[in-house]
Amino acid sequence: MMAFVRFLLLQLSVAVGTILFGGSCIVAALFGVRDRPGSTYDLAPRRWGRFALWMAGIRVQEHGVEHKQGTGHIFVANHLSLVDVLALAGHLPWIKFVAKAELFRVPILGPAMRRAGMIPIERANRKAAFGAYTTATERIRAGASVGVYPEGTRGRAYPLRPFKKGPFVLAVQAQVPVVPMFVYGVLEIAPRGRFQVHPGTIHLHYLPPIPTAGLTYDDRDALARRTYEAMATCARDRYGIVSPPYGPG
Repeated sequence: MMAFVRFLLLQLSVAVGTILFGGSCIVAALFGVRDRPGSTYDLAPRRWGRFALWMAGIRVQEHGVEHKQGTGHIFVANHLSLVDVLALAGHLPWIKFVAKAELFRVPILGPAMRRAGMIPIERANRKAAFGAYTTATERIRAGASVGVYPEGTRGRAYPLRPFKKGPFVLAVQAQVPVVPMFVYGVLEIAPRGRFQVHPGTIHLHYLPPIPTAGLTYDDRDALARRTYEAMATCARDRYGIVSPPYGPG
C-alpha cells in the first residue's frame, strides 16, 4: 500500500514541480532572462528533480563527482525509469537533455523544456535527429552540458543495451569530453510496469571523461564502444552486472 502511495506522491510532485519550476522558466523567458549558470534555466531542472525525489523518499548518492566538474560535457547514461531522469536533472549542473519530441507537446512541460534549452529529437526522422544534435552542439559551445541516453528508450534490466550512434556524432562534432555514467538502484525503487515506488538510493557513477579532441566522424563507433565498455566495466565491478559485448544499435 505504501509503495502505491509513494507512486502517487511521485506523480503528483512531478506535476506540481513542472508547474512551479517549469512555470518559472516560462516567466523568465518572458522577461528576457539569459540562460547561464545559476540562472532560472539552470536551477529549475535541479529543483524539479530533487523536489520530486524527496517527496517520494528517494535519495541520490554520487560517486566520482570530480568527473562532472566544469562545463561543456556530454553526459552519457543508461536509462531505466523516470526516476533516473529526475536524478540526473537534480544533480547535473547547467544541463540540457536531448529528449523525445513528444514531451515537448505536453502542456506546460513542453514550453518549459523549450525555454530551459532542452532539445527535442525525432528519433524516427534521421535528418531531423541530426538537426537536434546541431542544436545541442550550439548549447555546448555556449558552455552548457548535454545529457543523452544512447540506448534510446527505457530498459527493463541493468545490463546495457546497444547504443545509438547519434550521441557520439554529437560528441565528435562538439569536440568536448564524454562523461560515461552508470545509474544503479532504479529498478529496486520503481519497477517498470508497476504502480509502485519504494524508498531507496539511486547511485550515480561518474566515470573518467573520454576526450574527443581531434576525433572525426569516422571515429564515432570507436568512441561509442569505449563509452559502452567503461559503463559495462563499472556495472560489472561494482554490482556484478554483466552486459553483452558491445554492438551498435
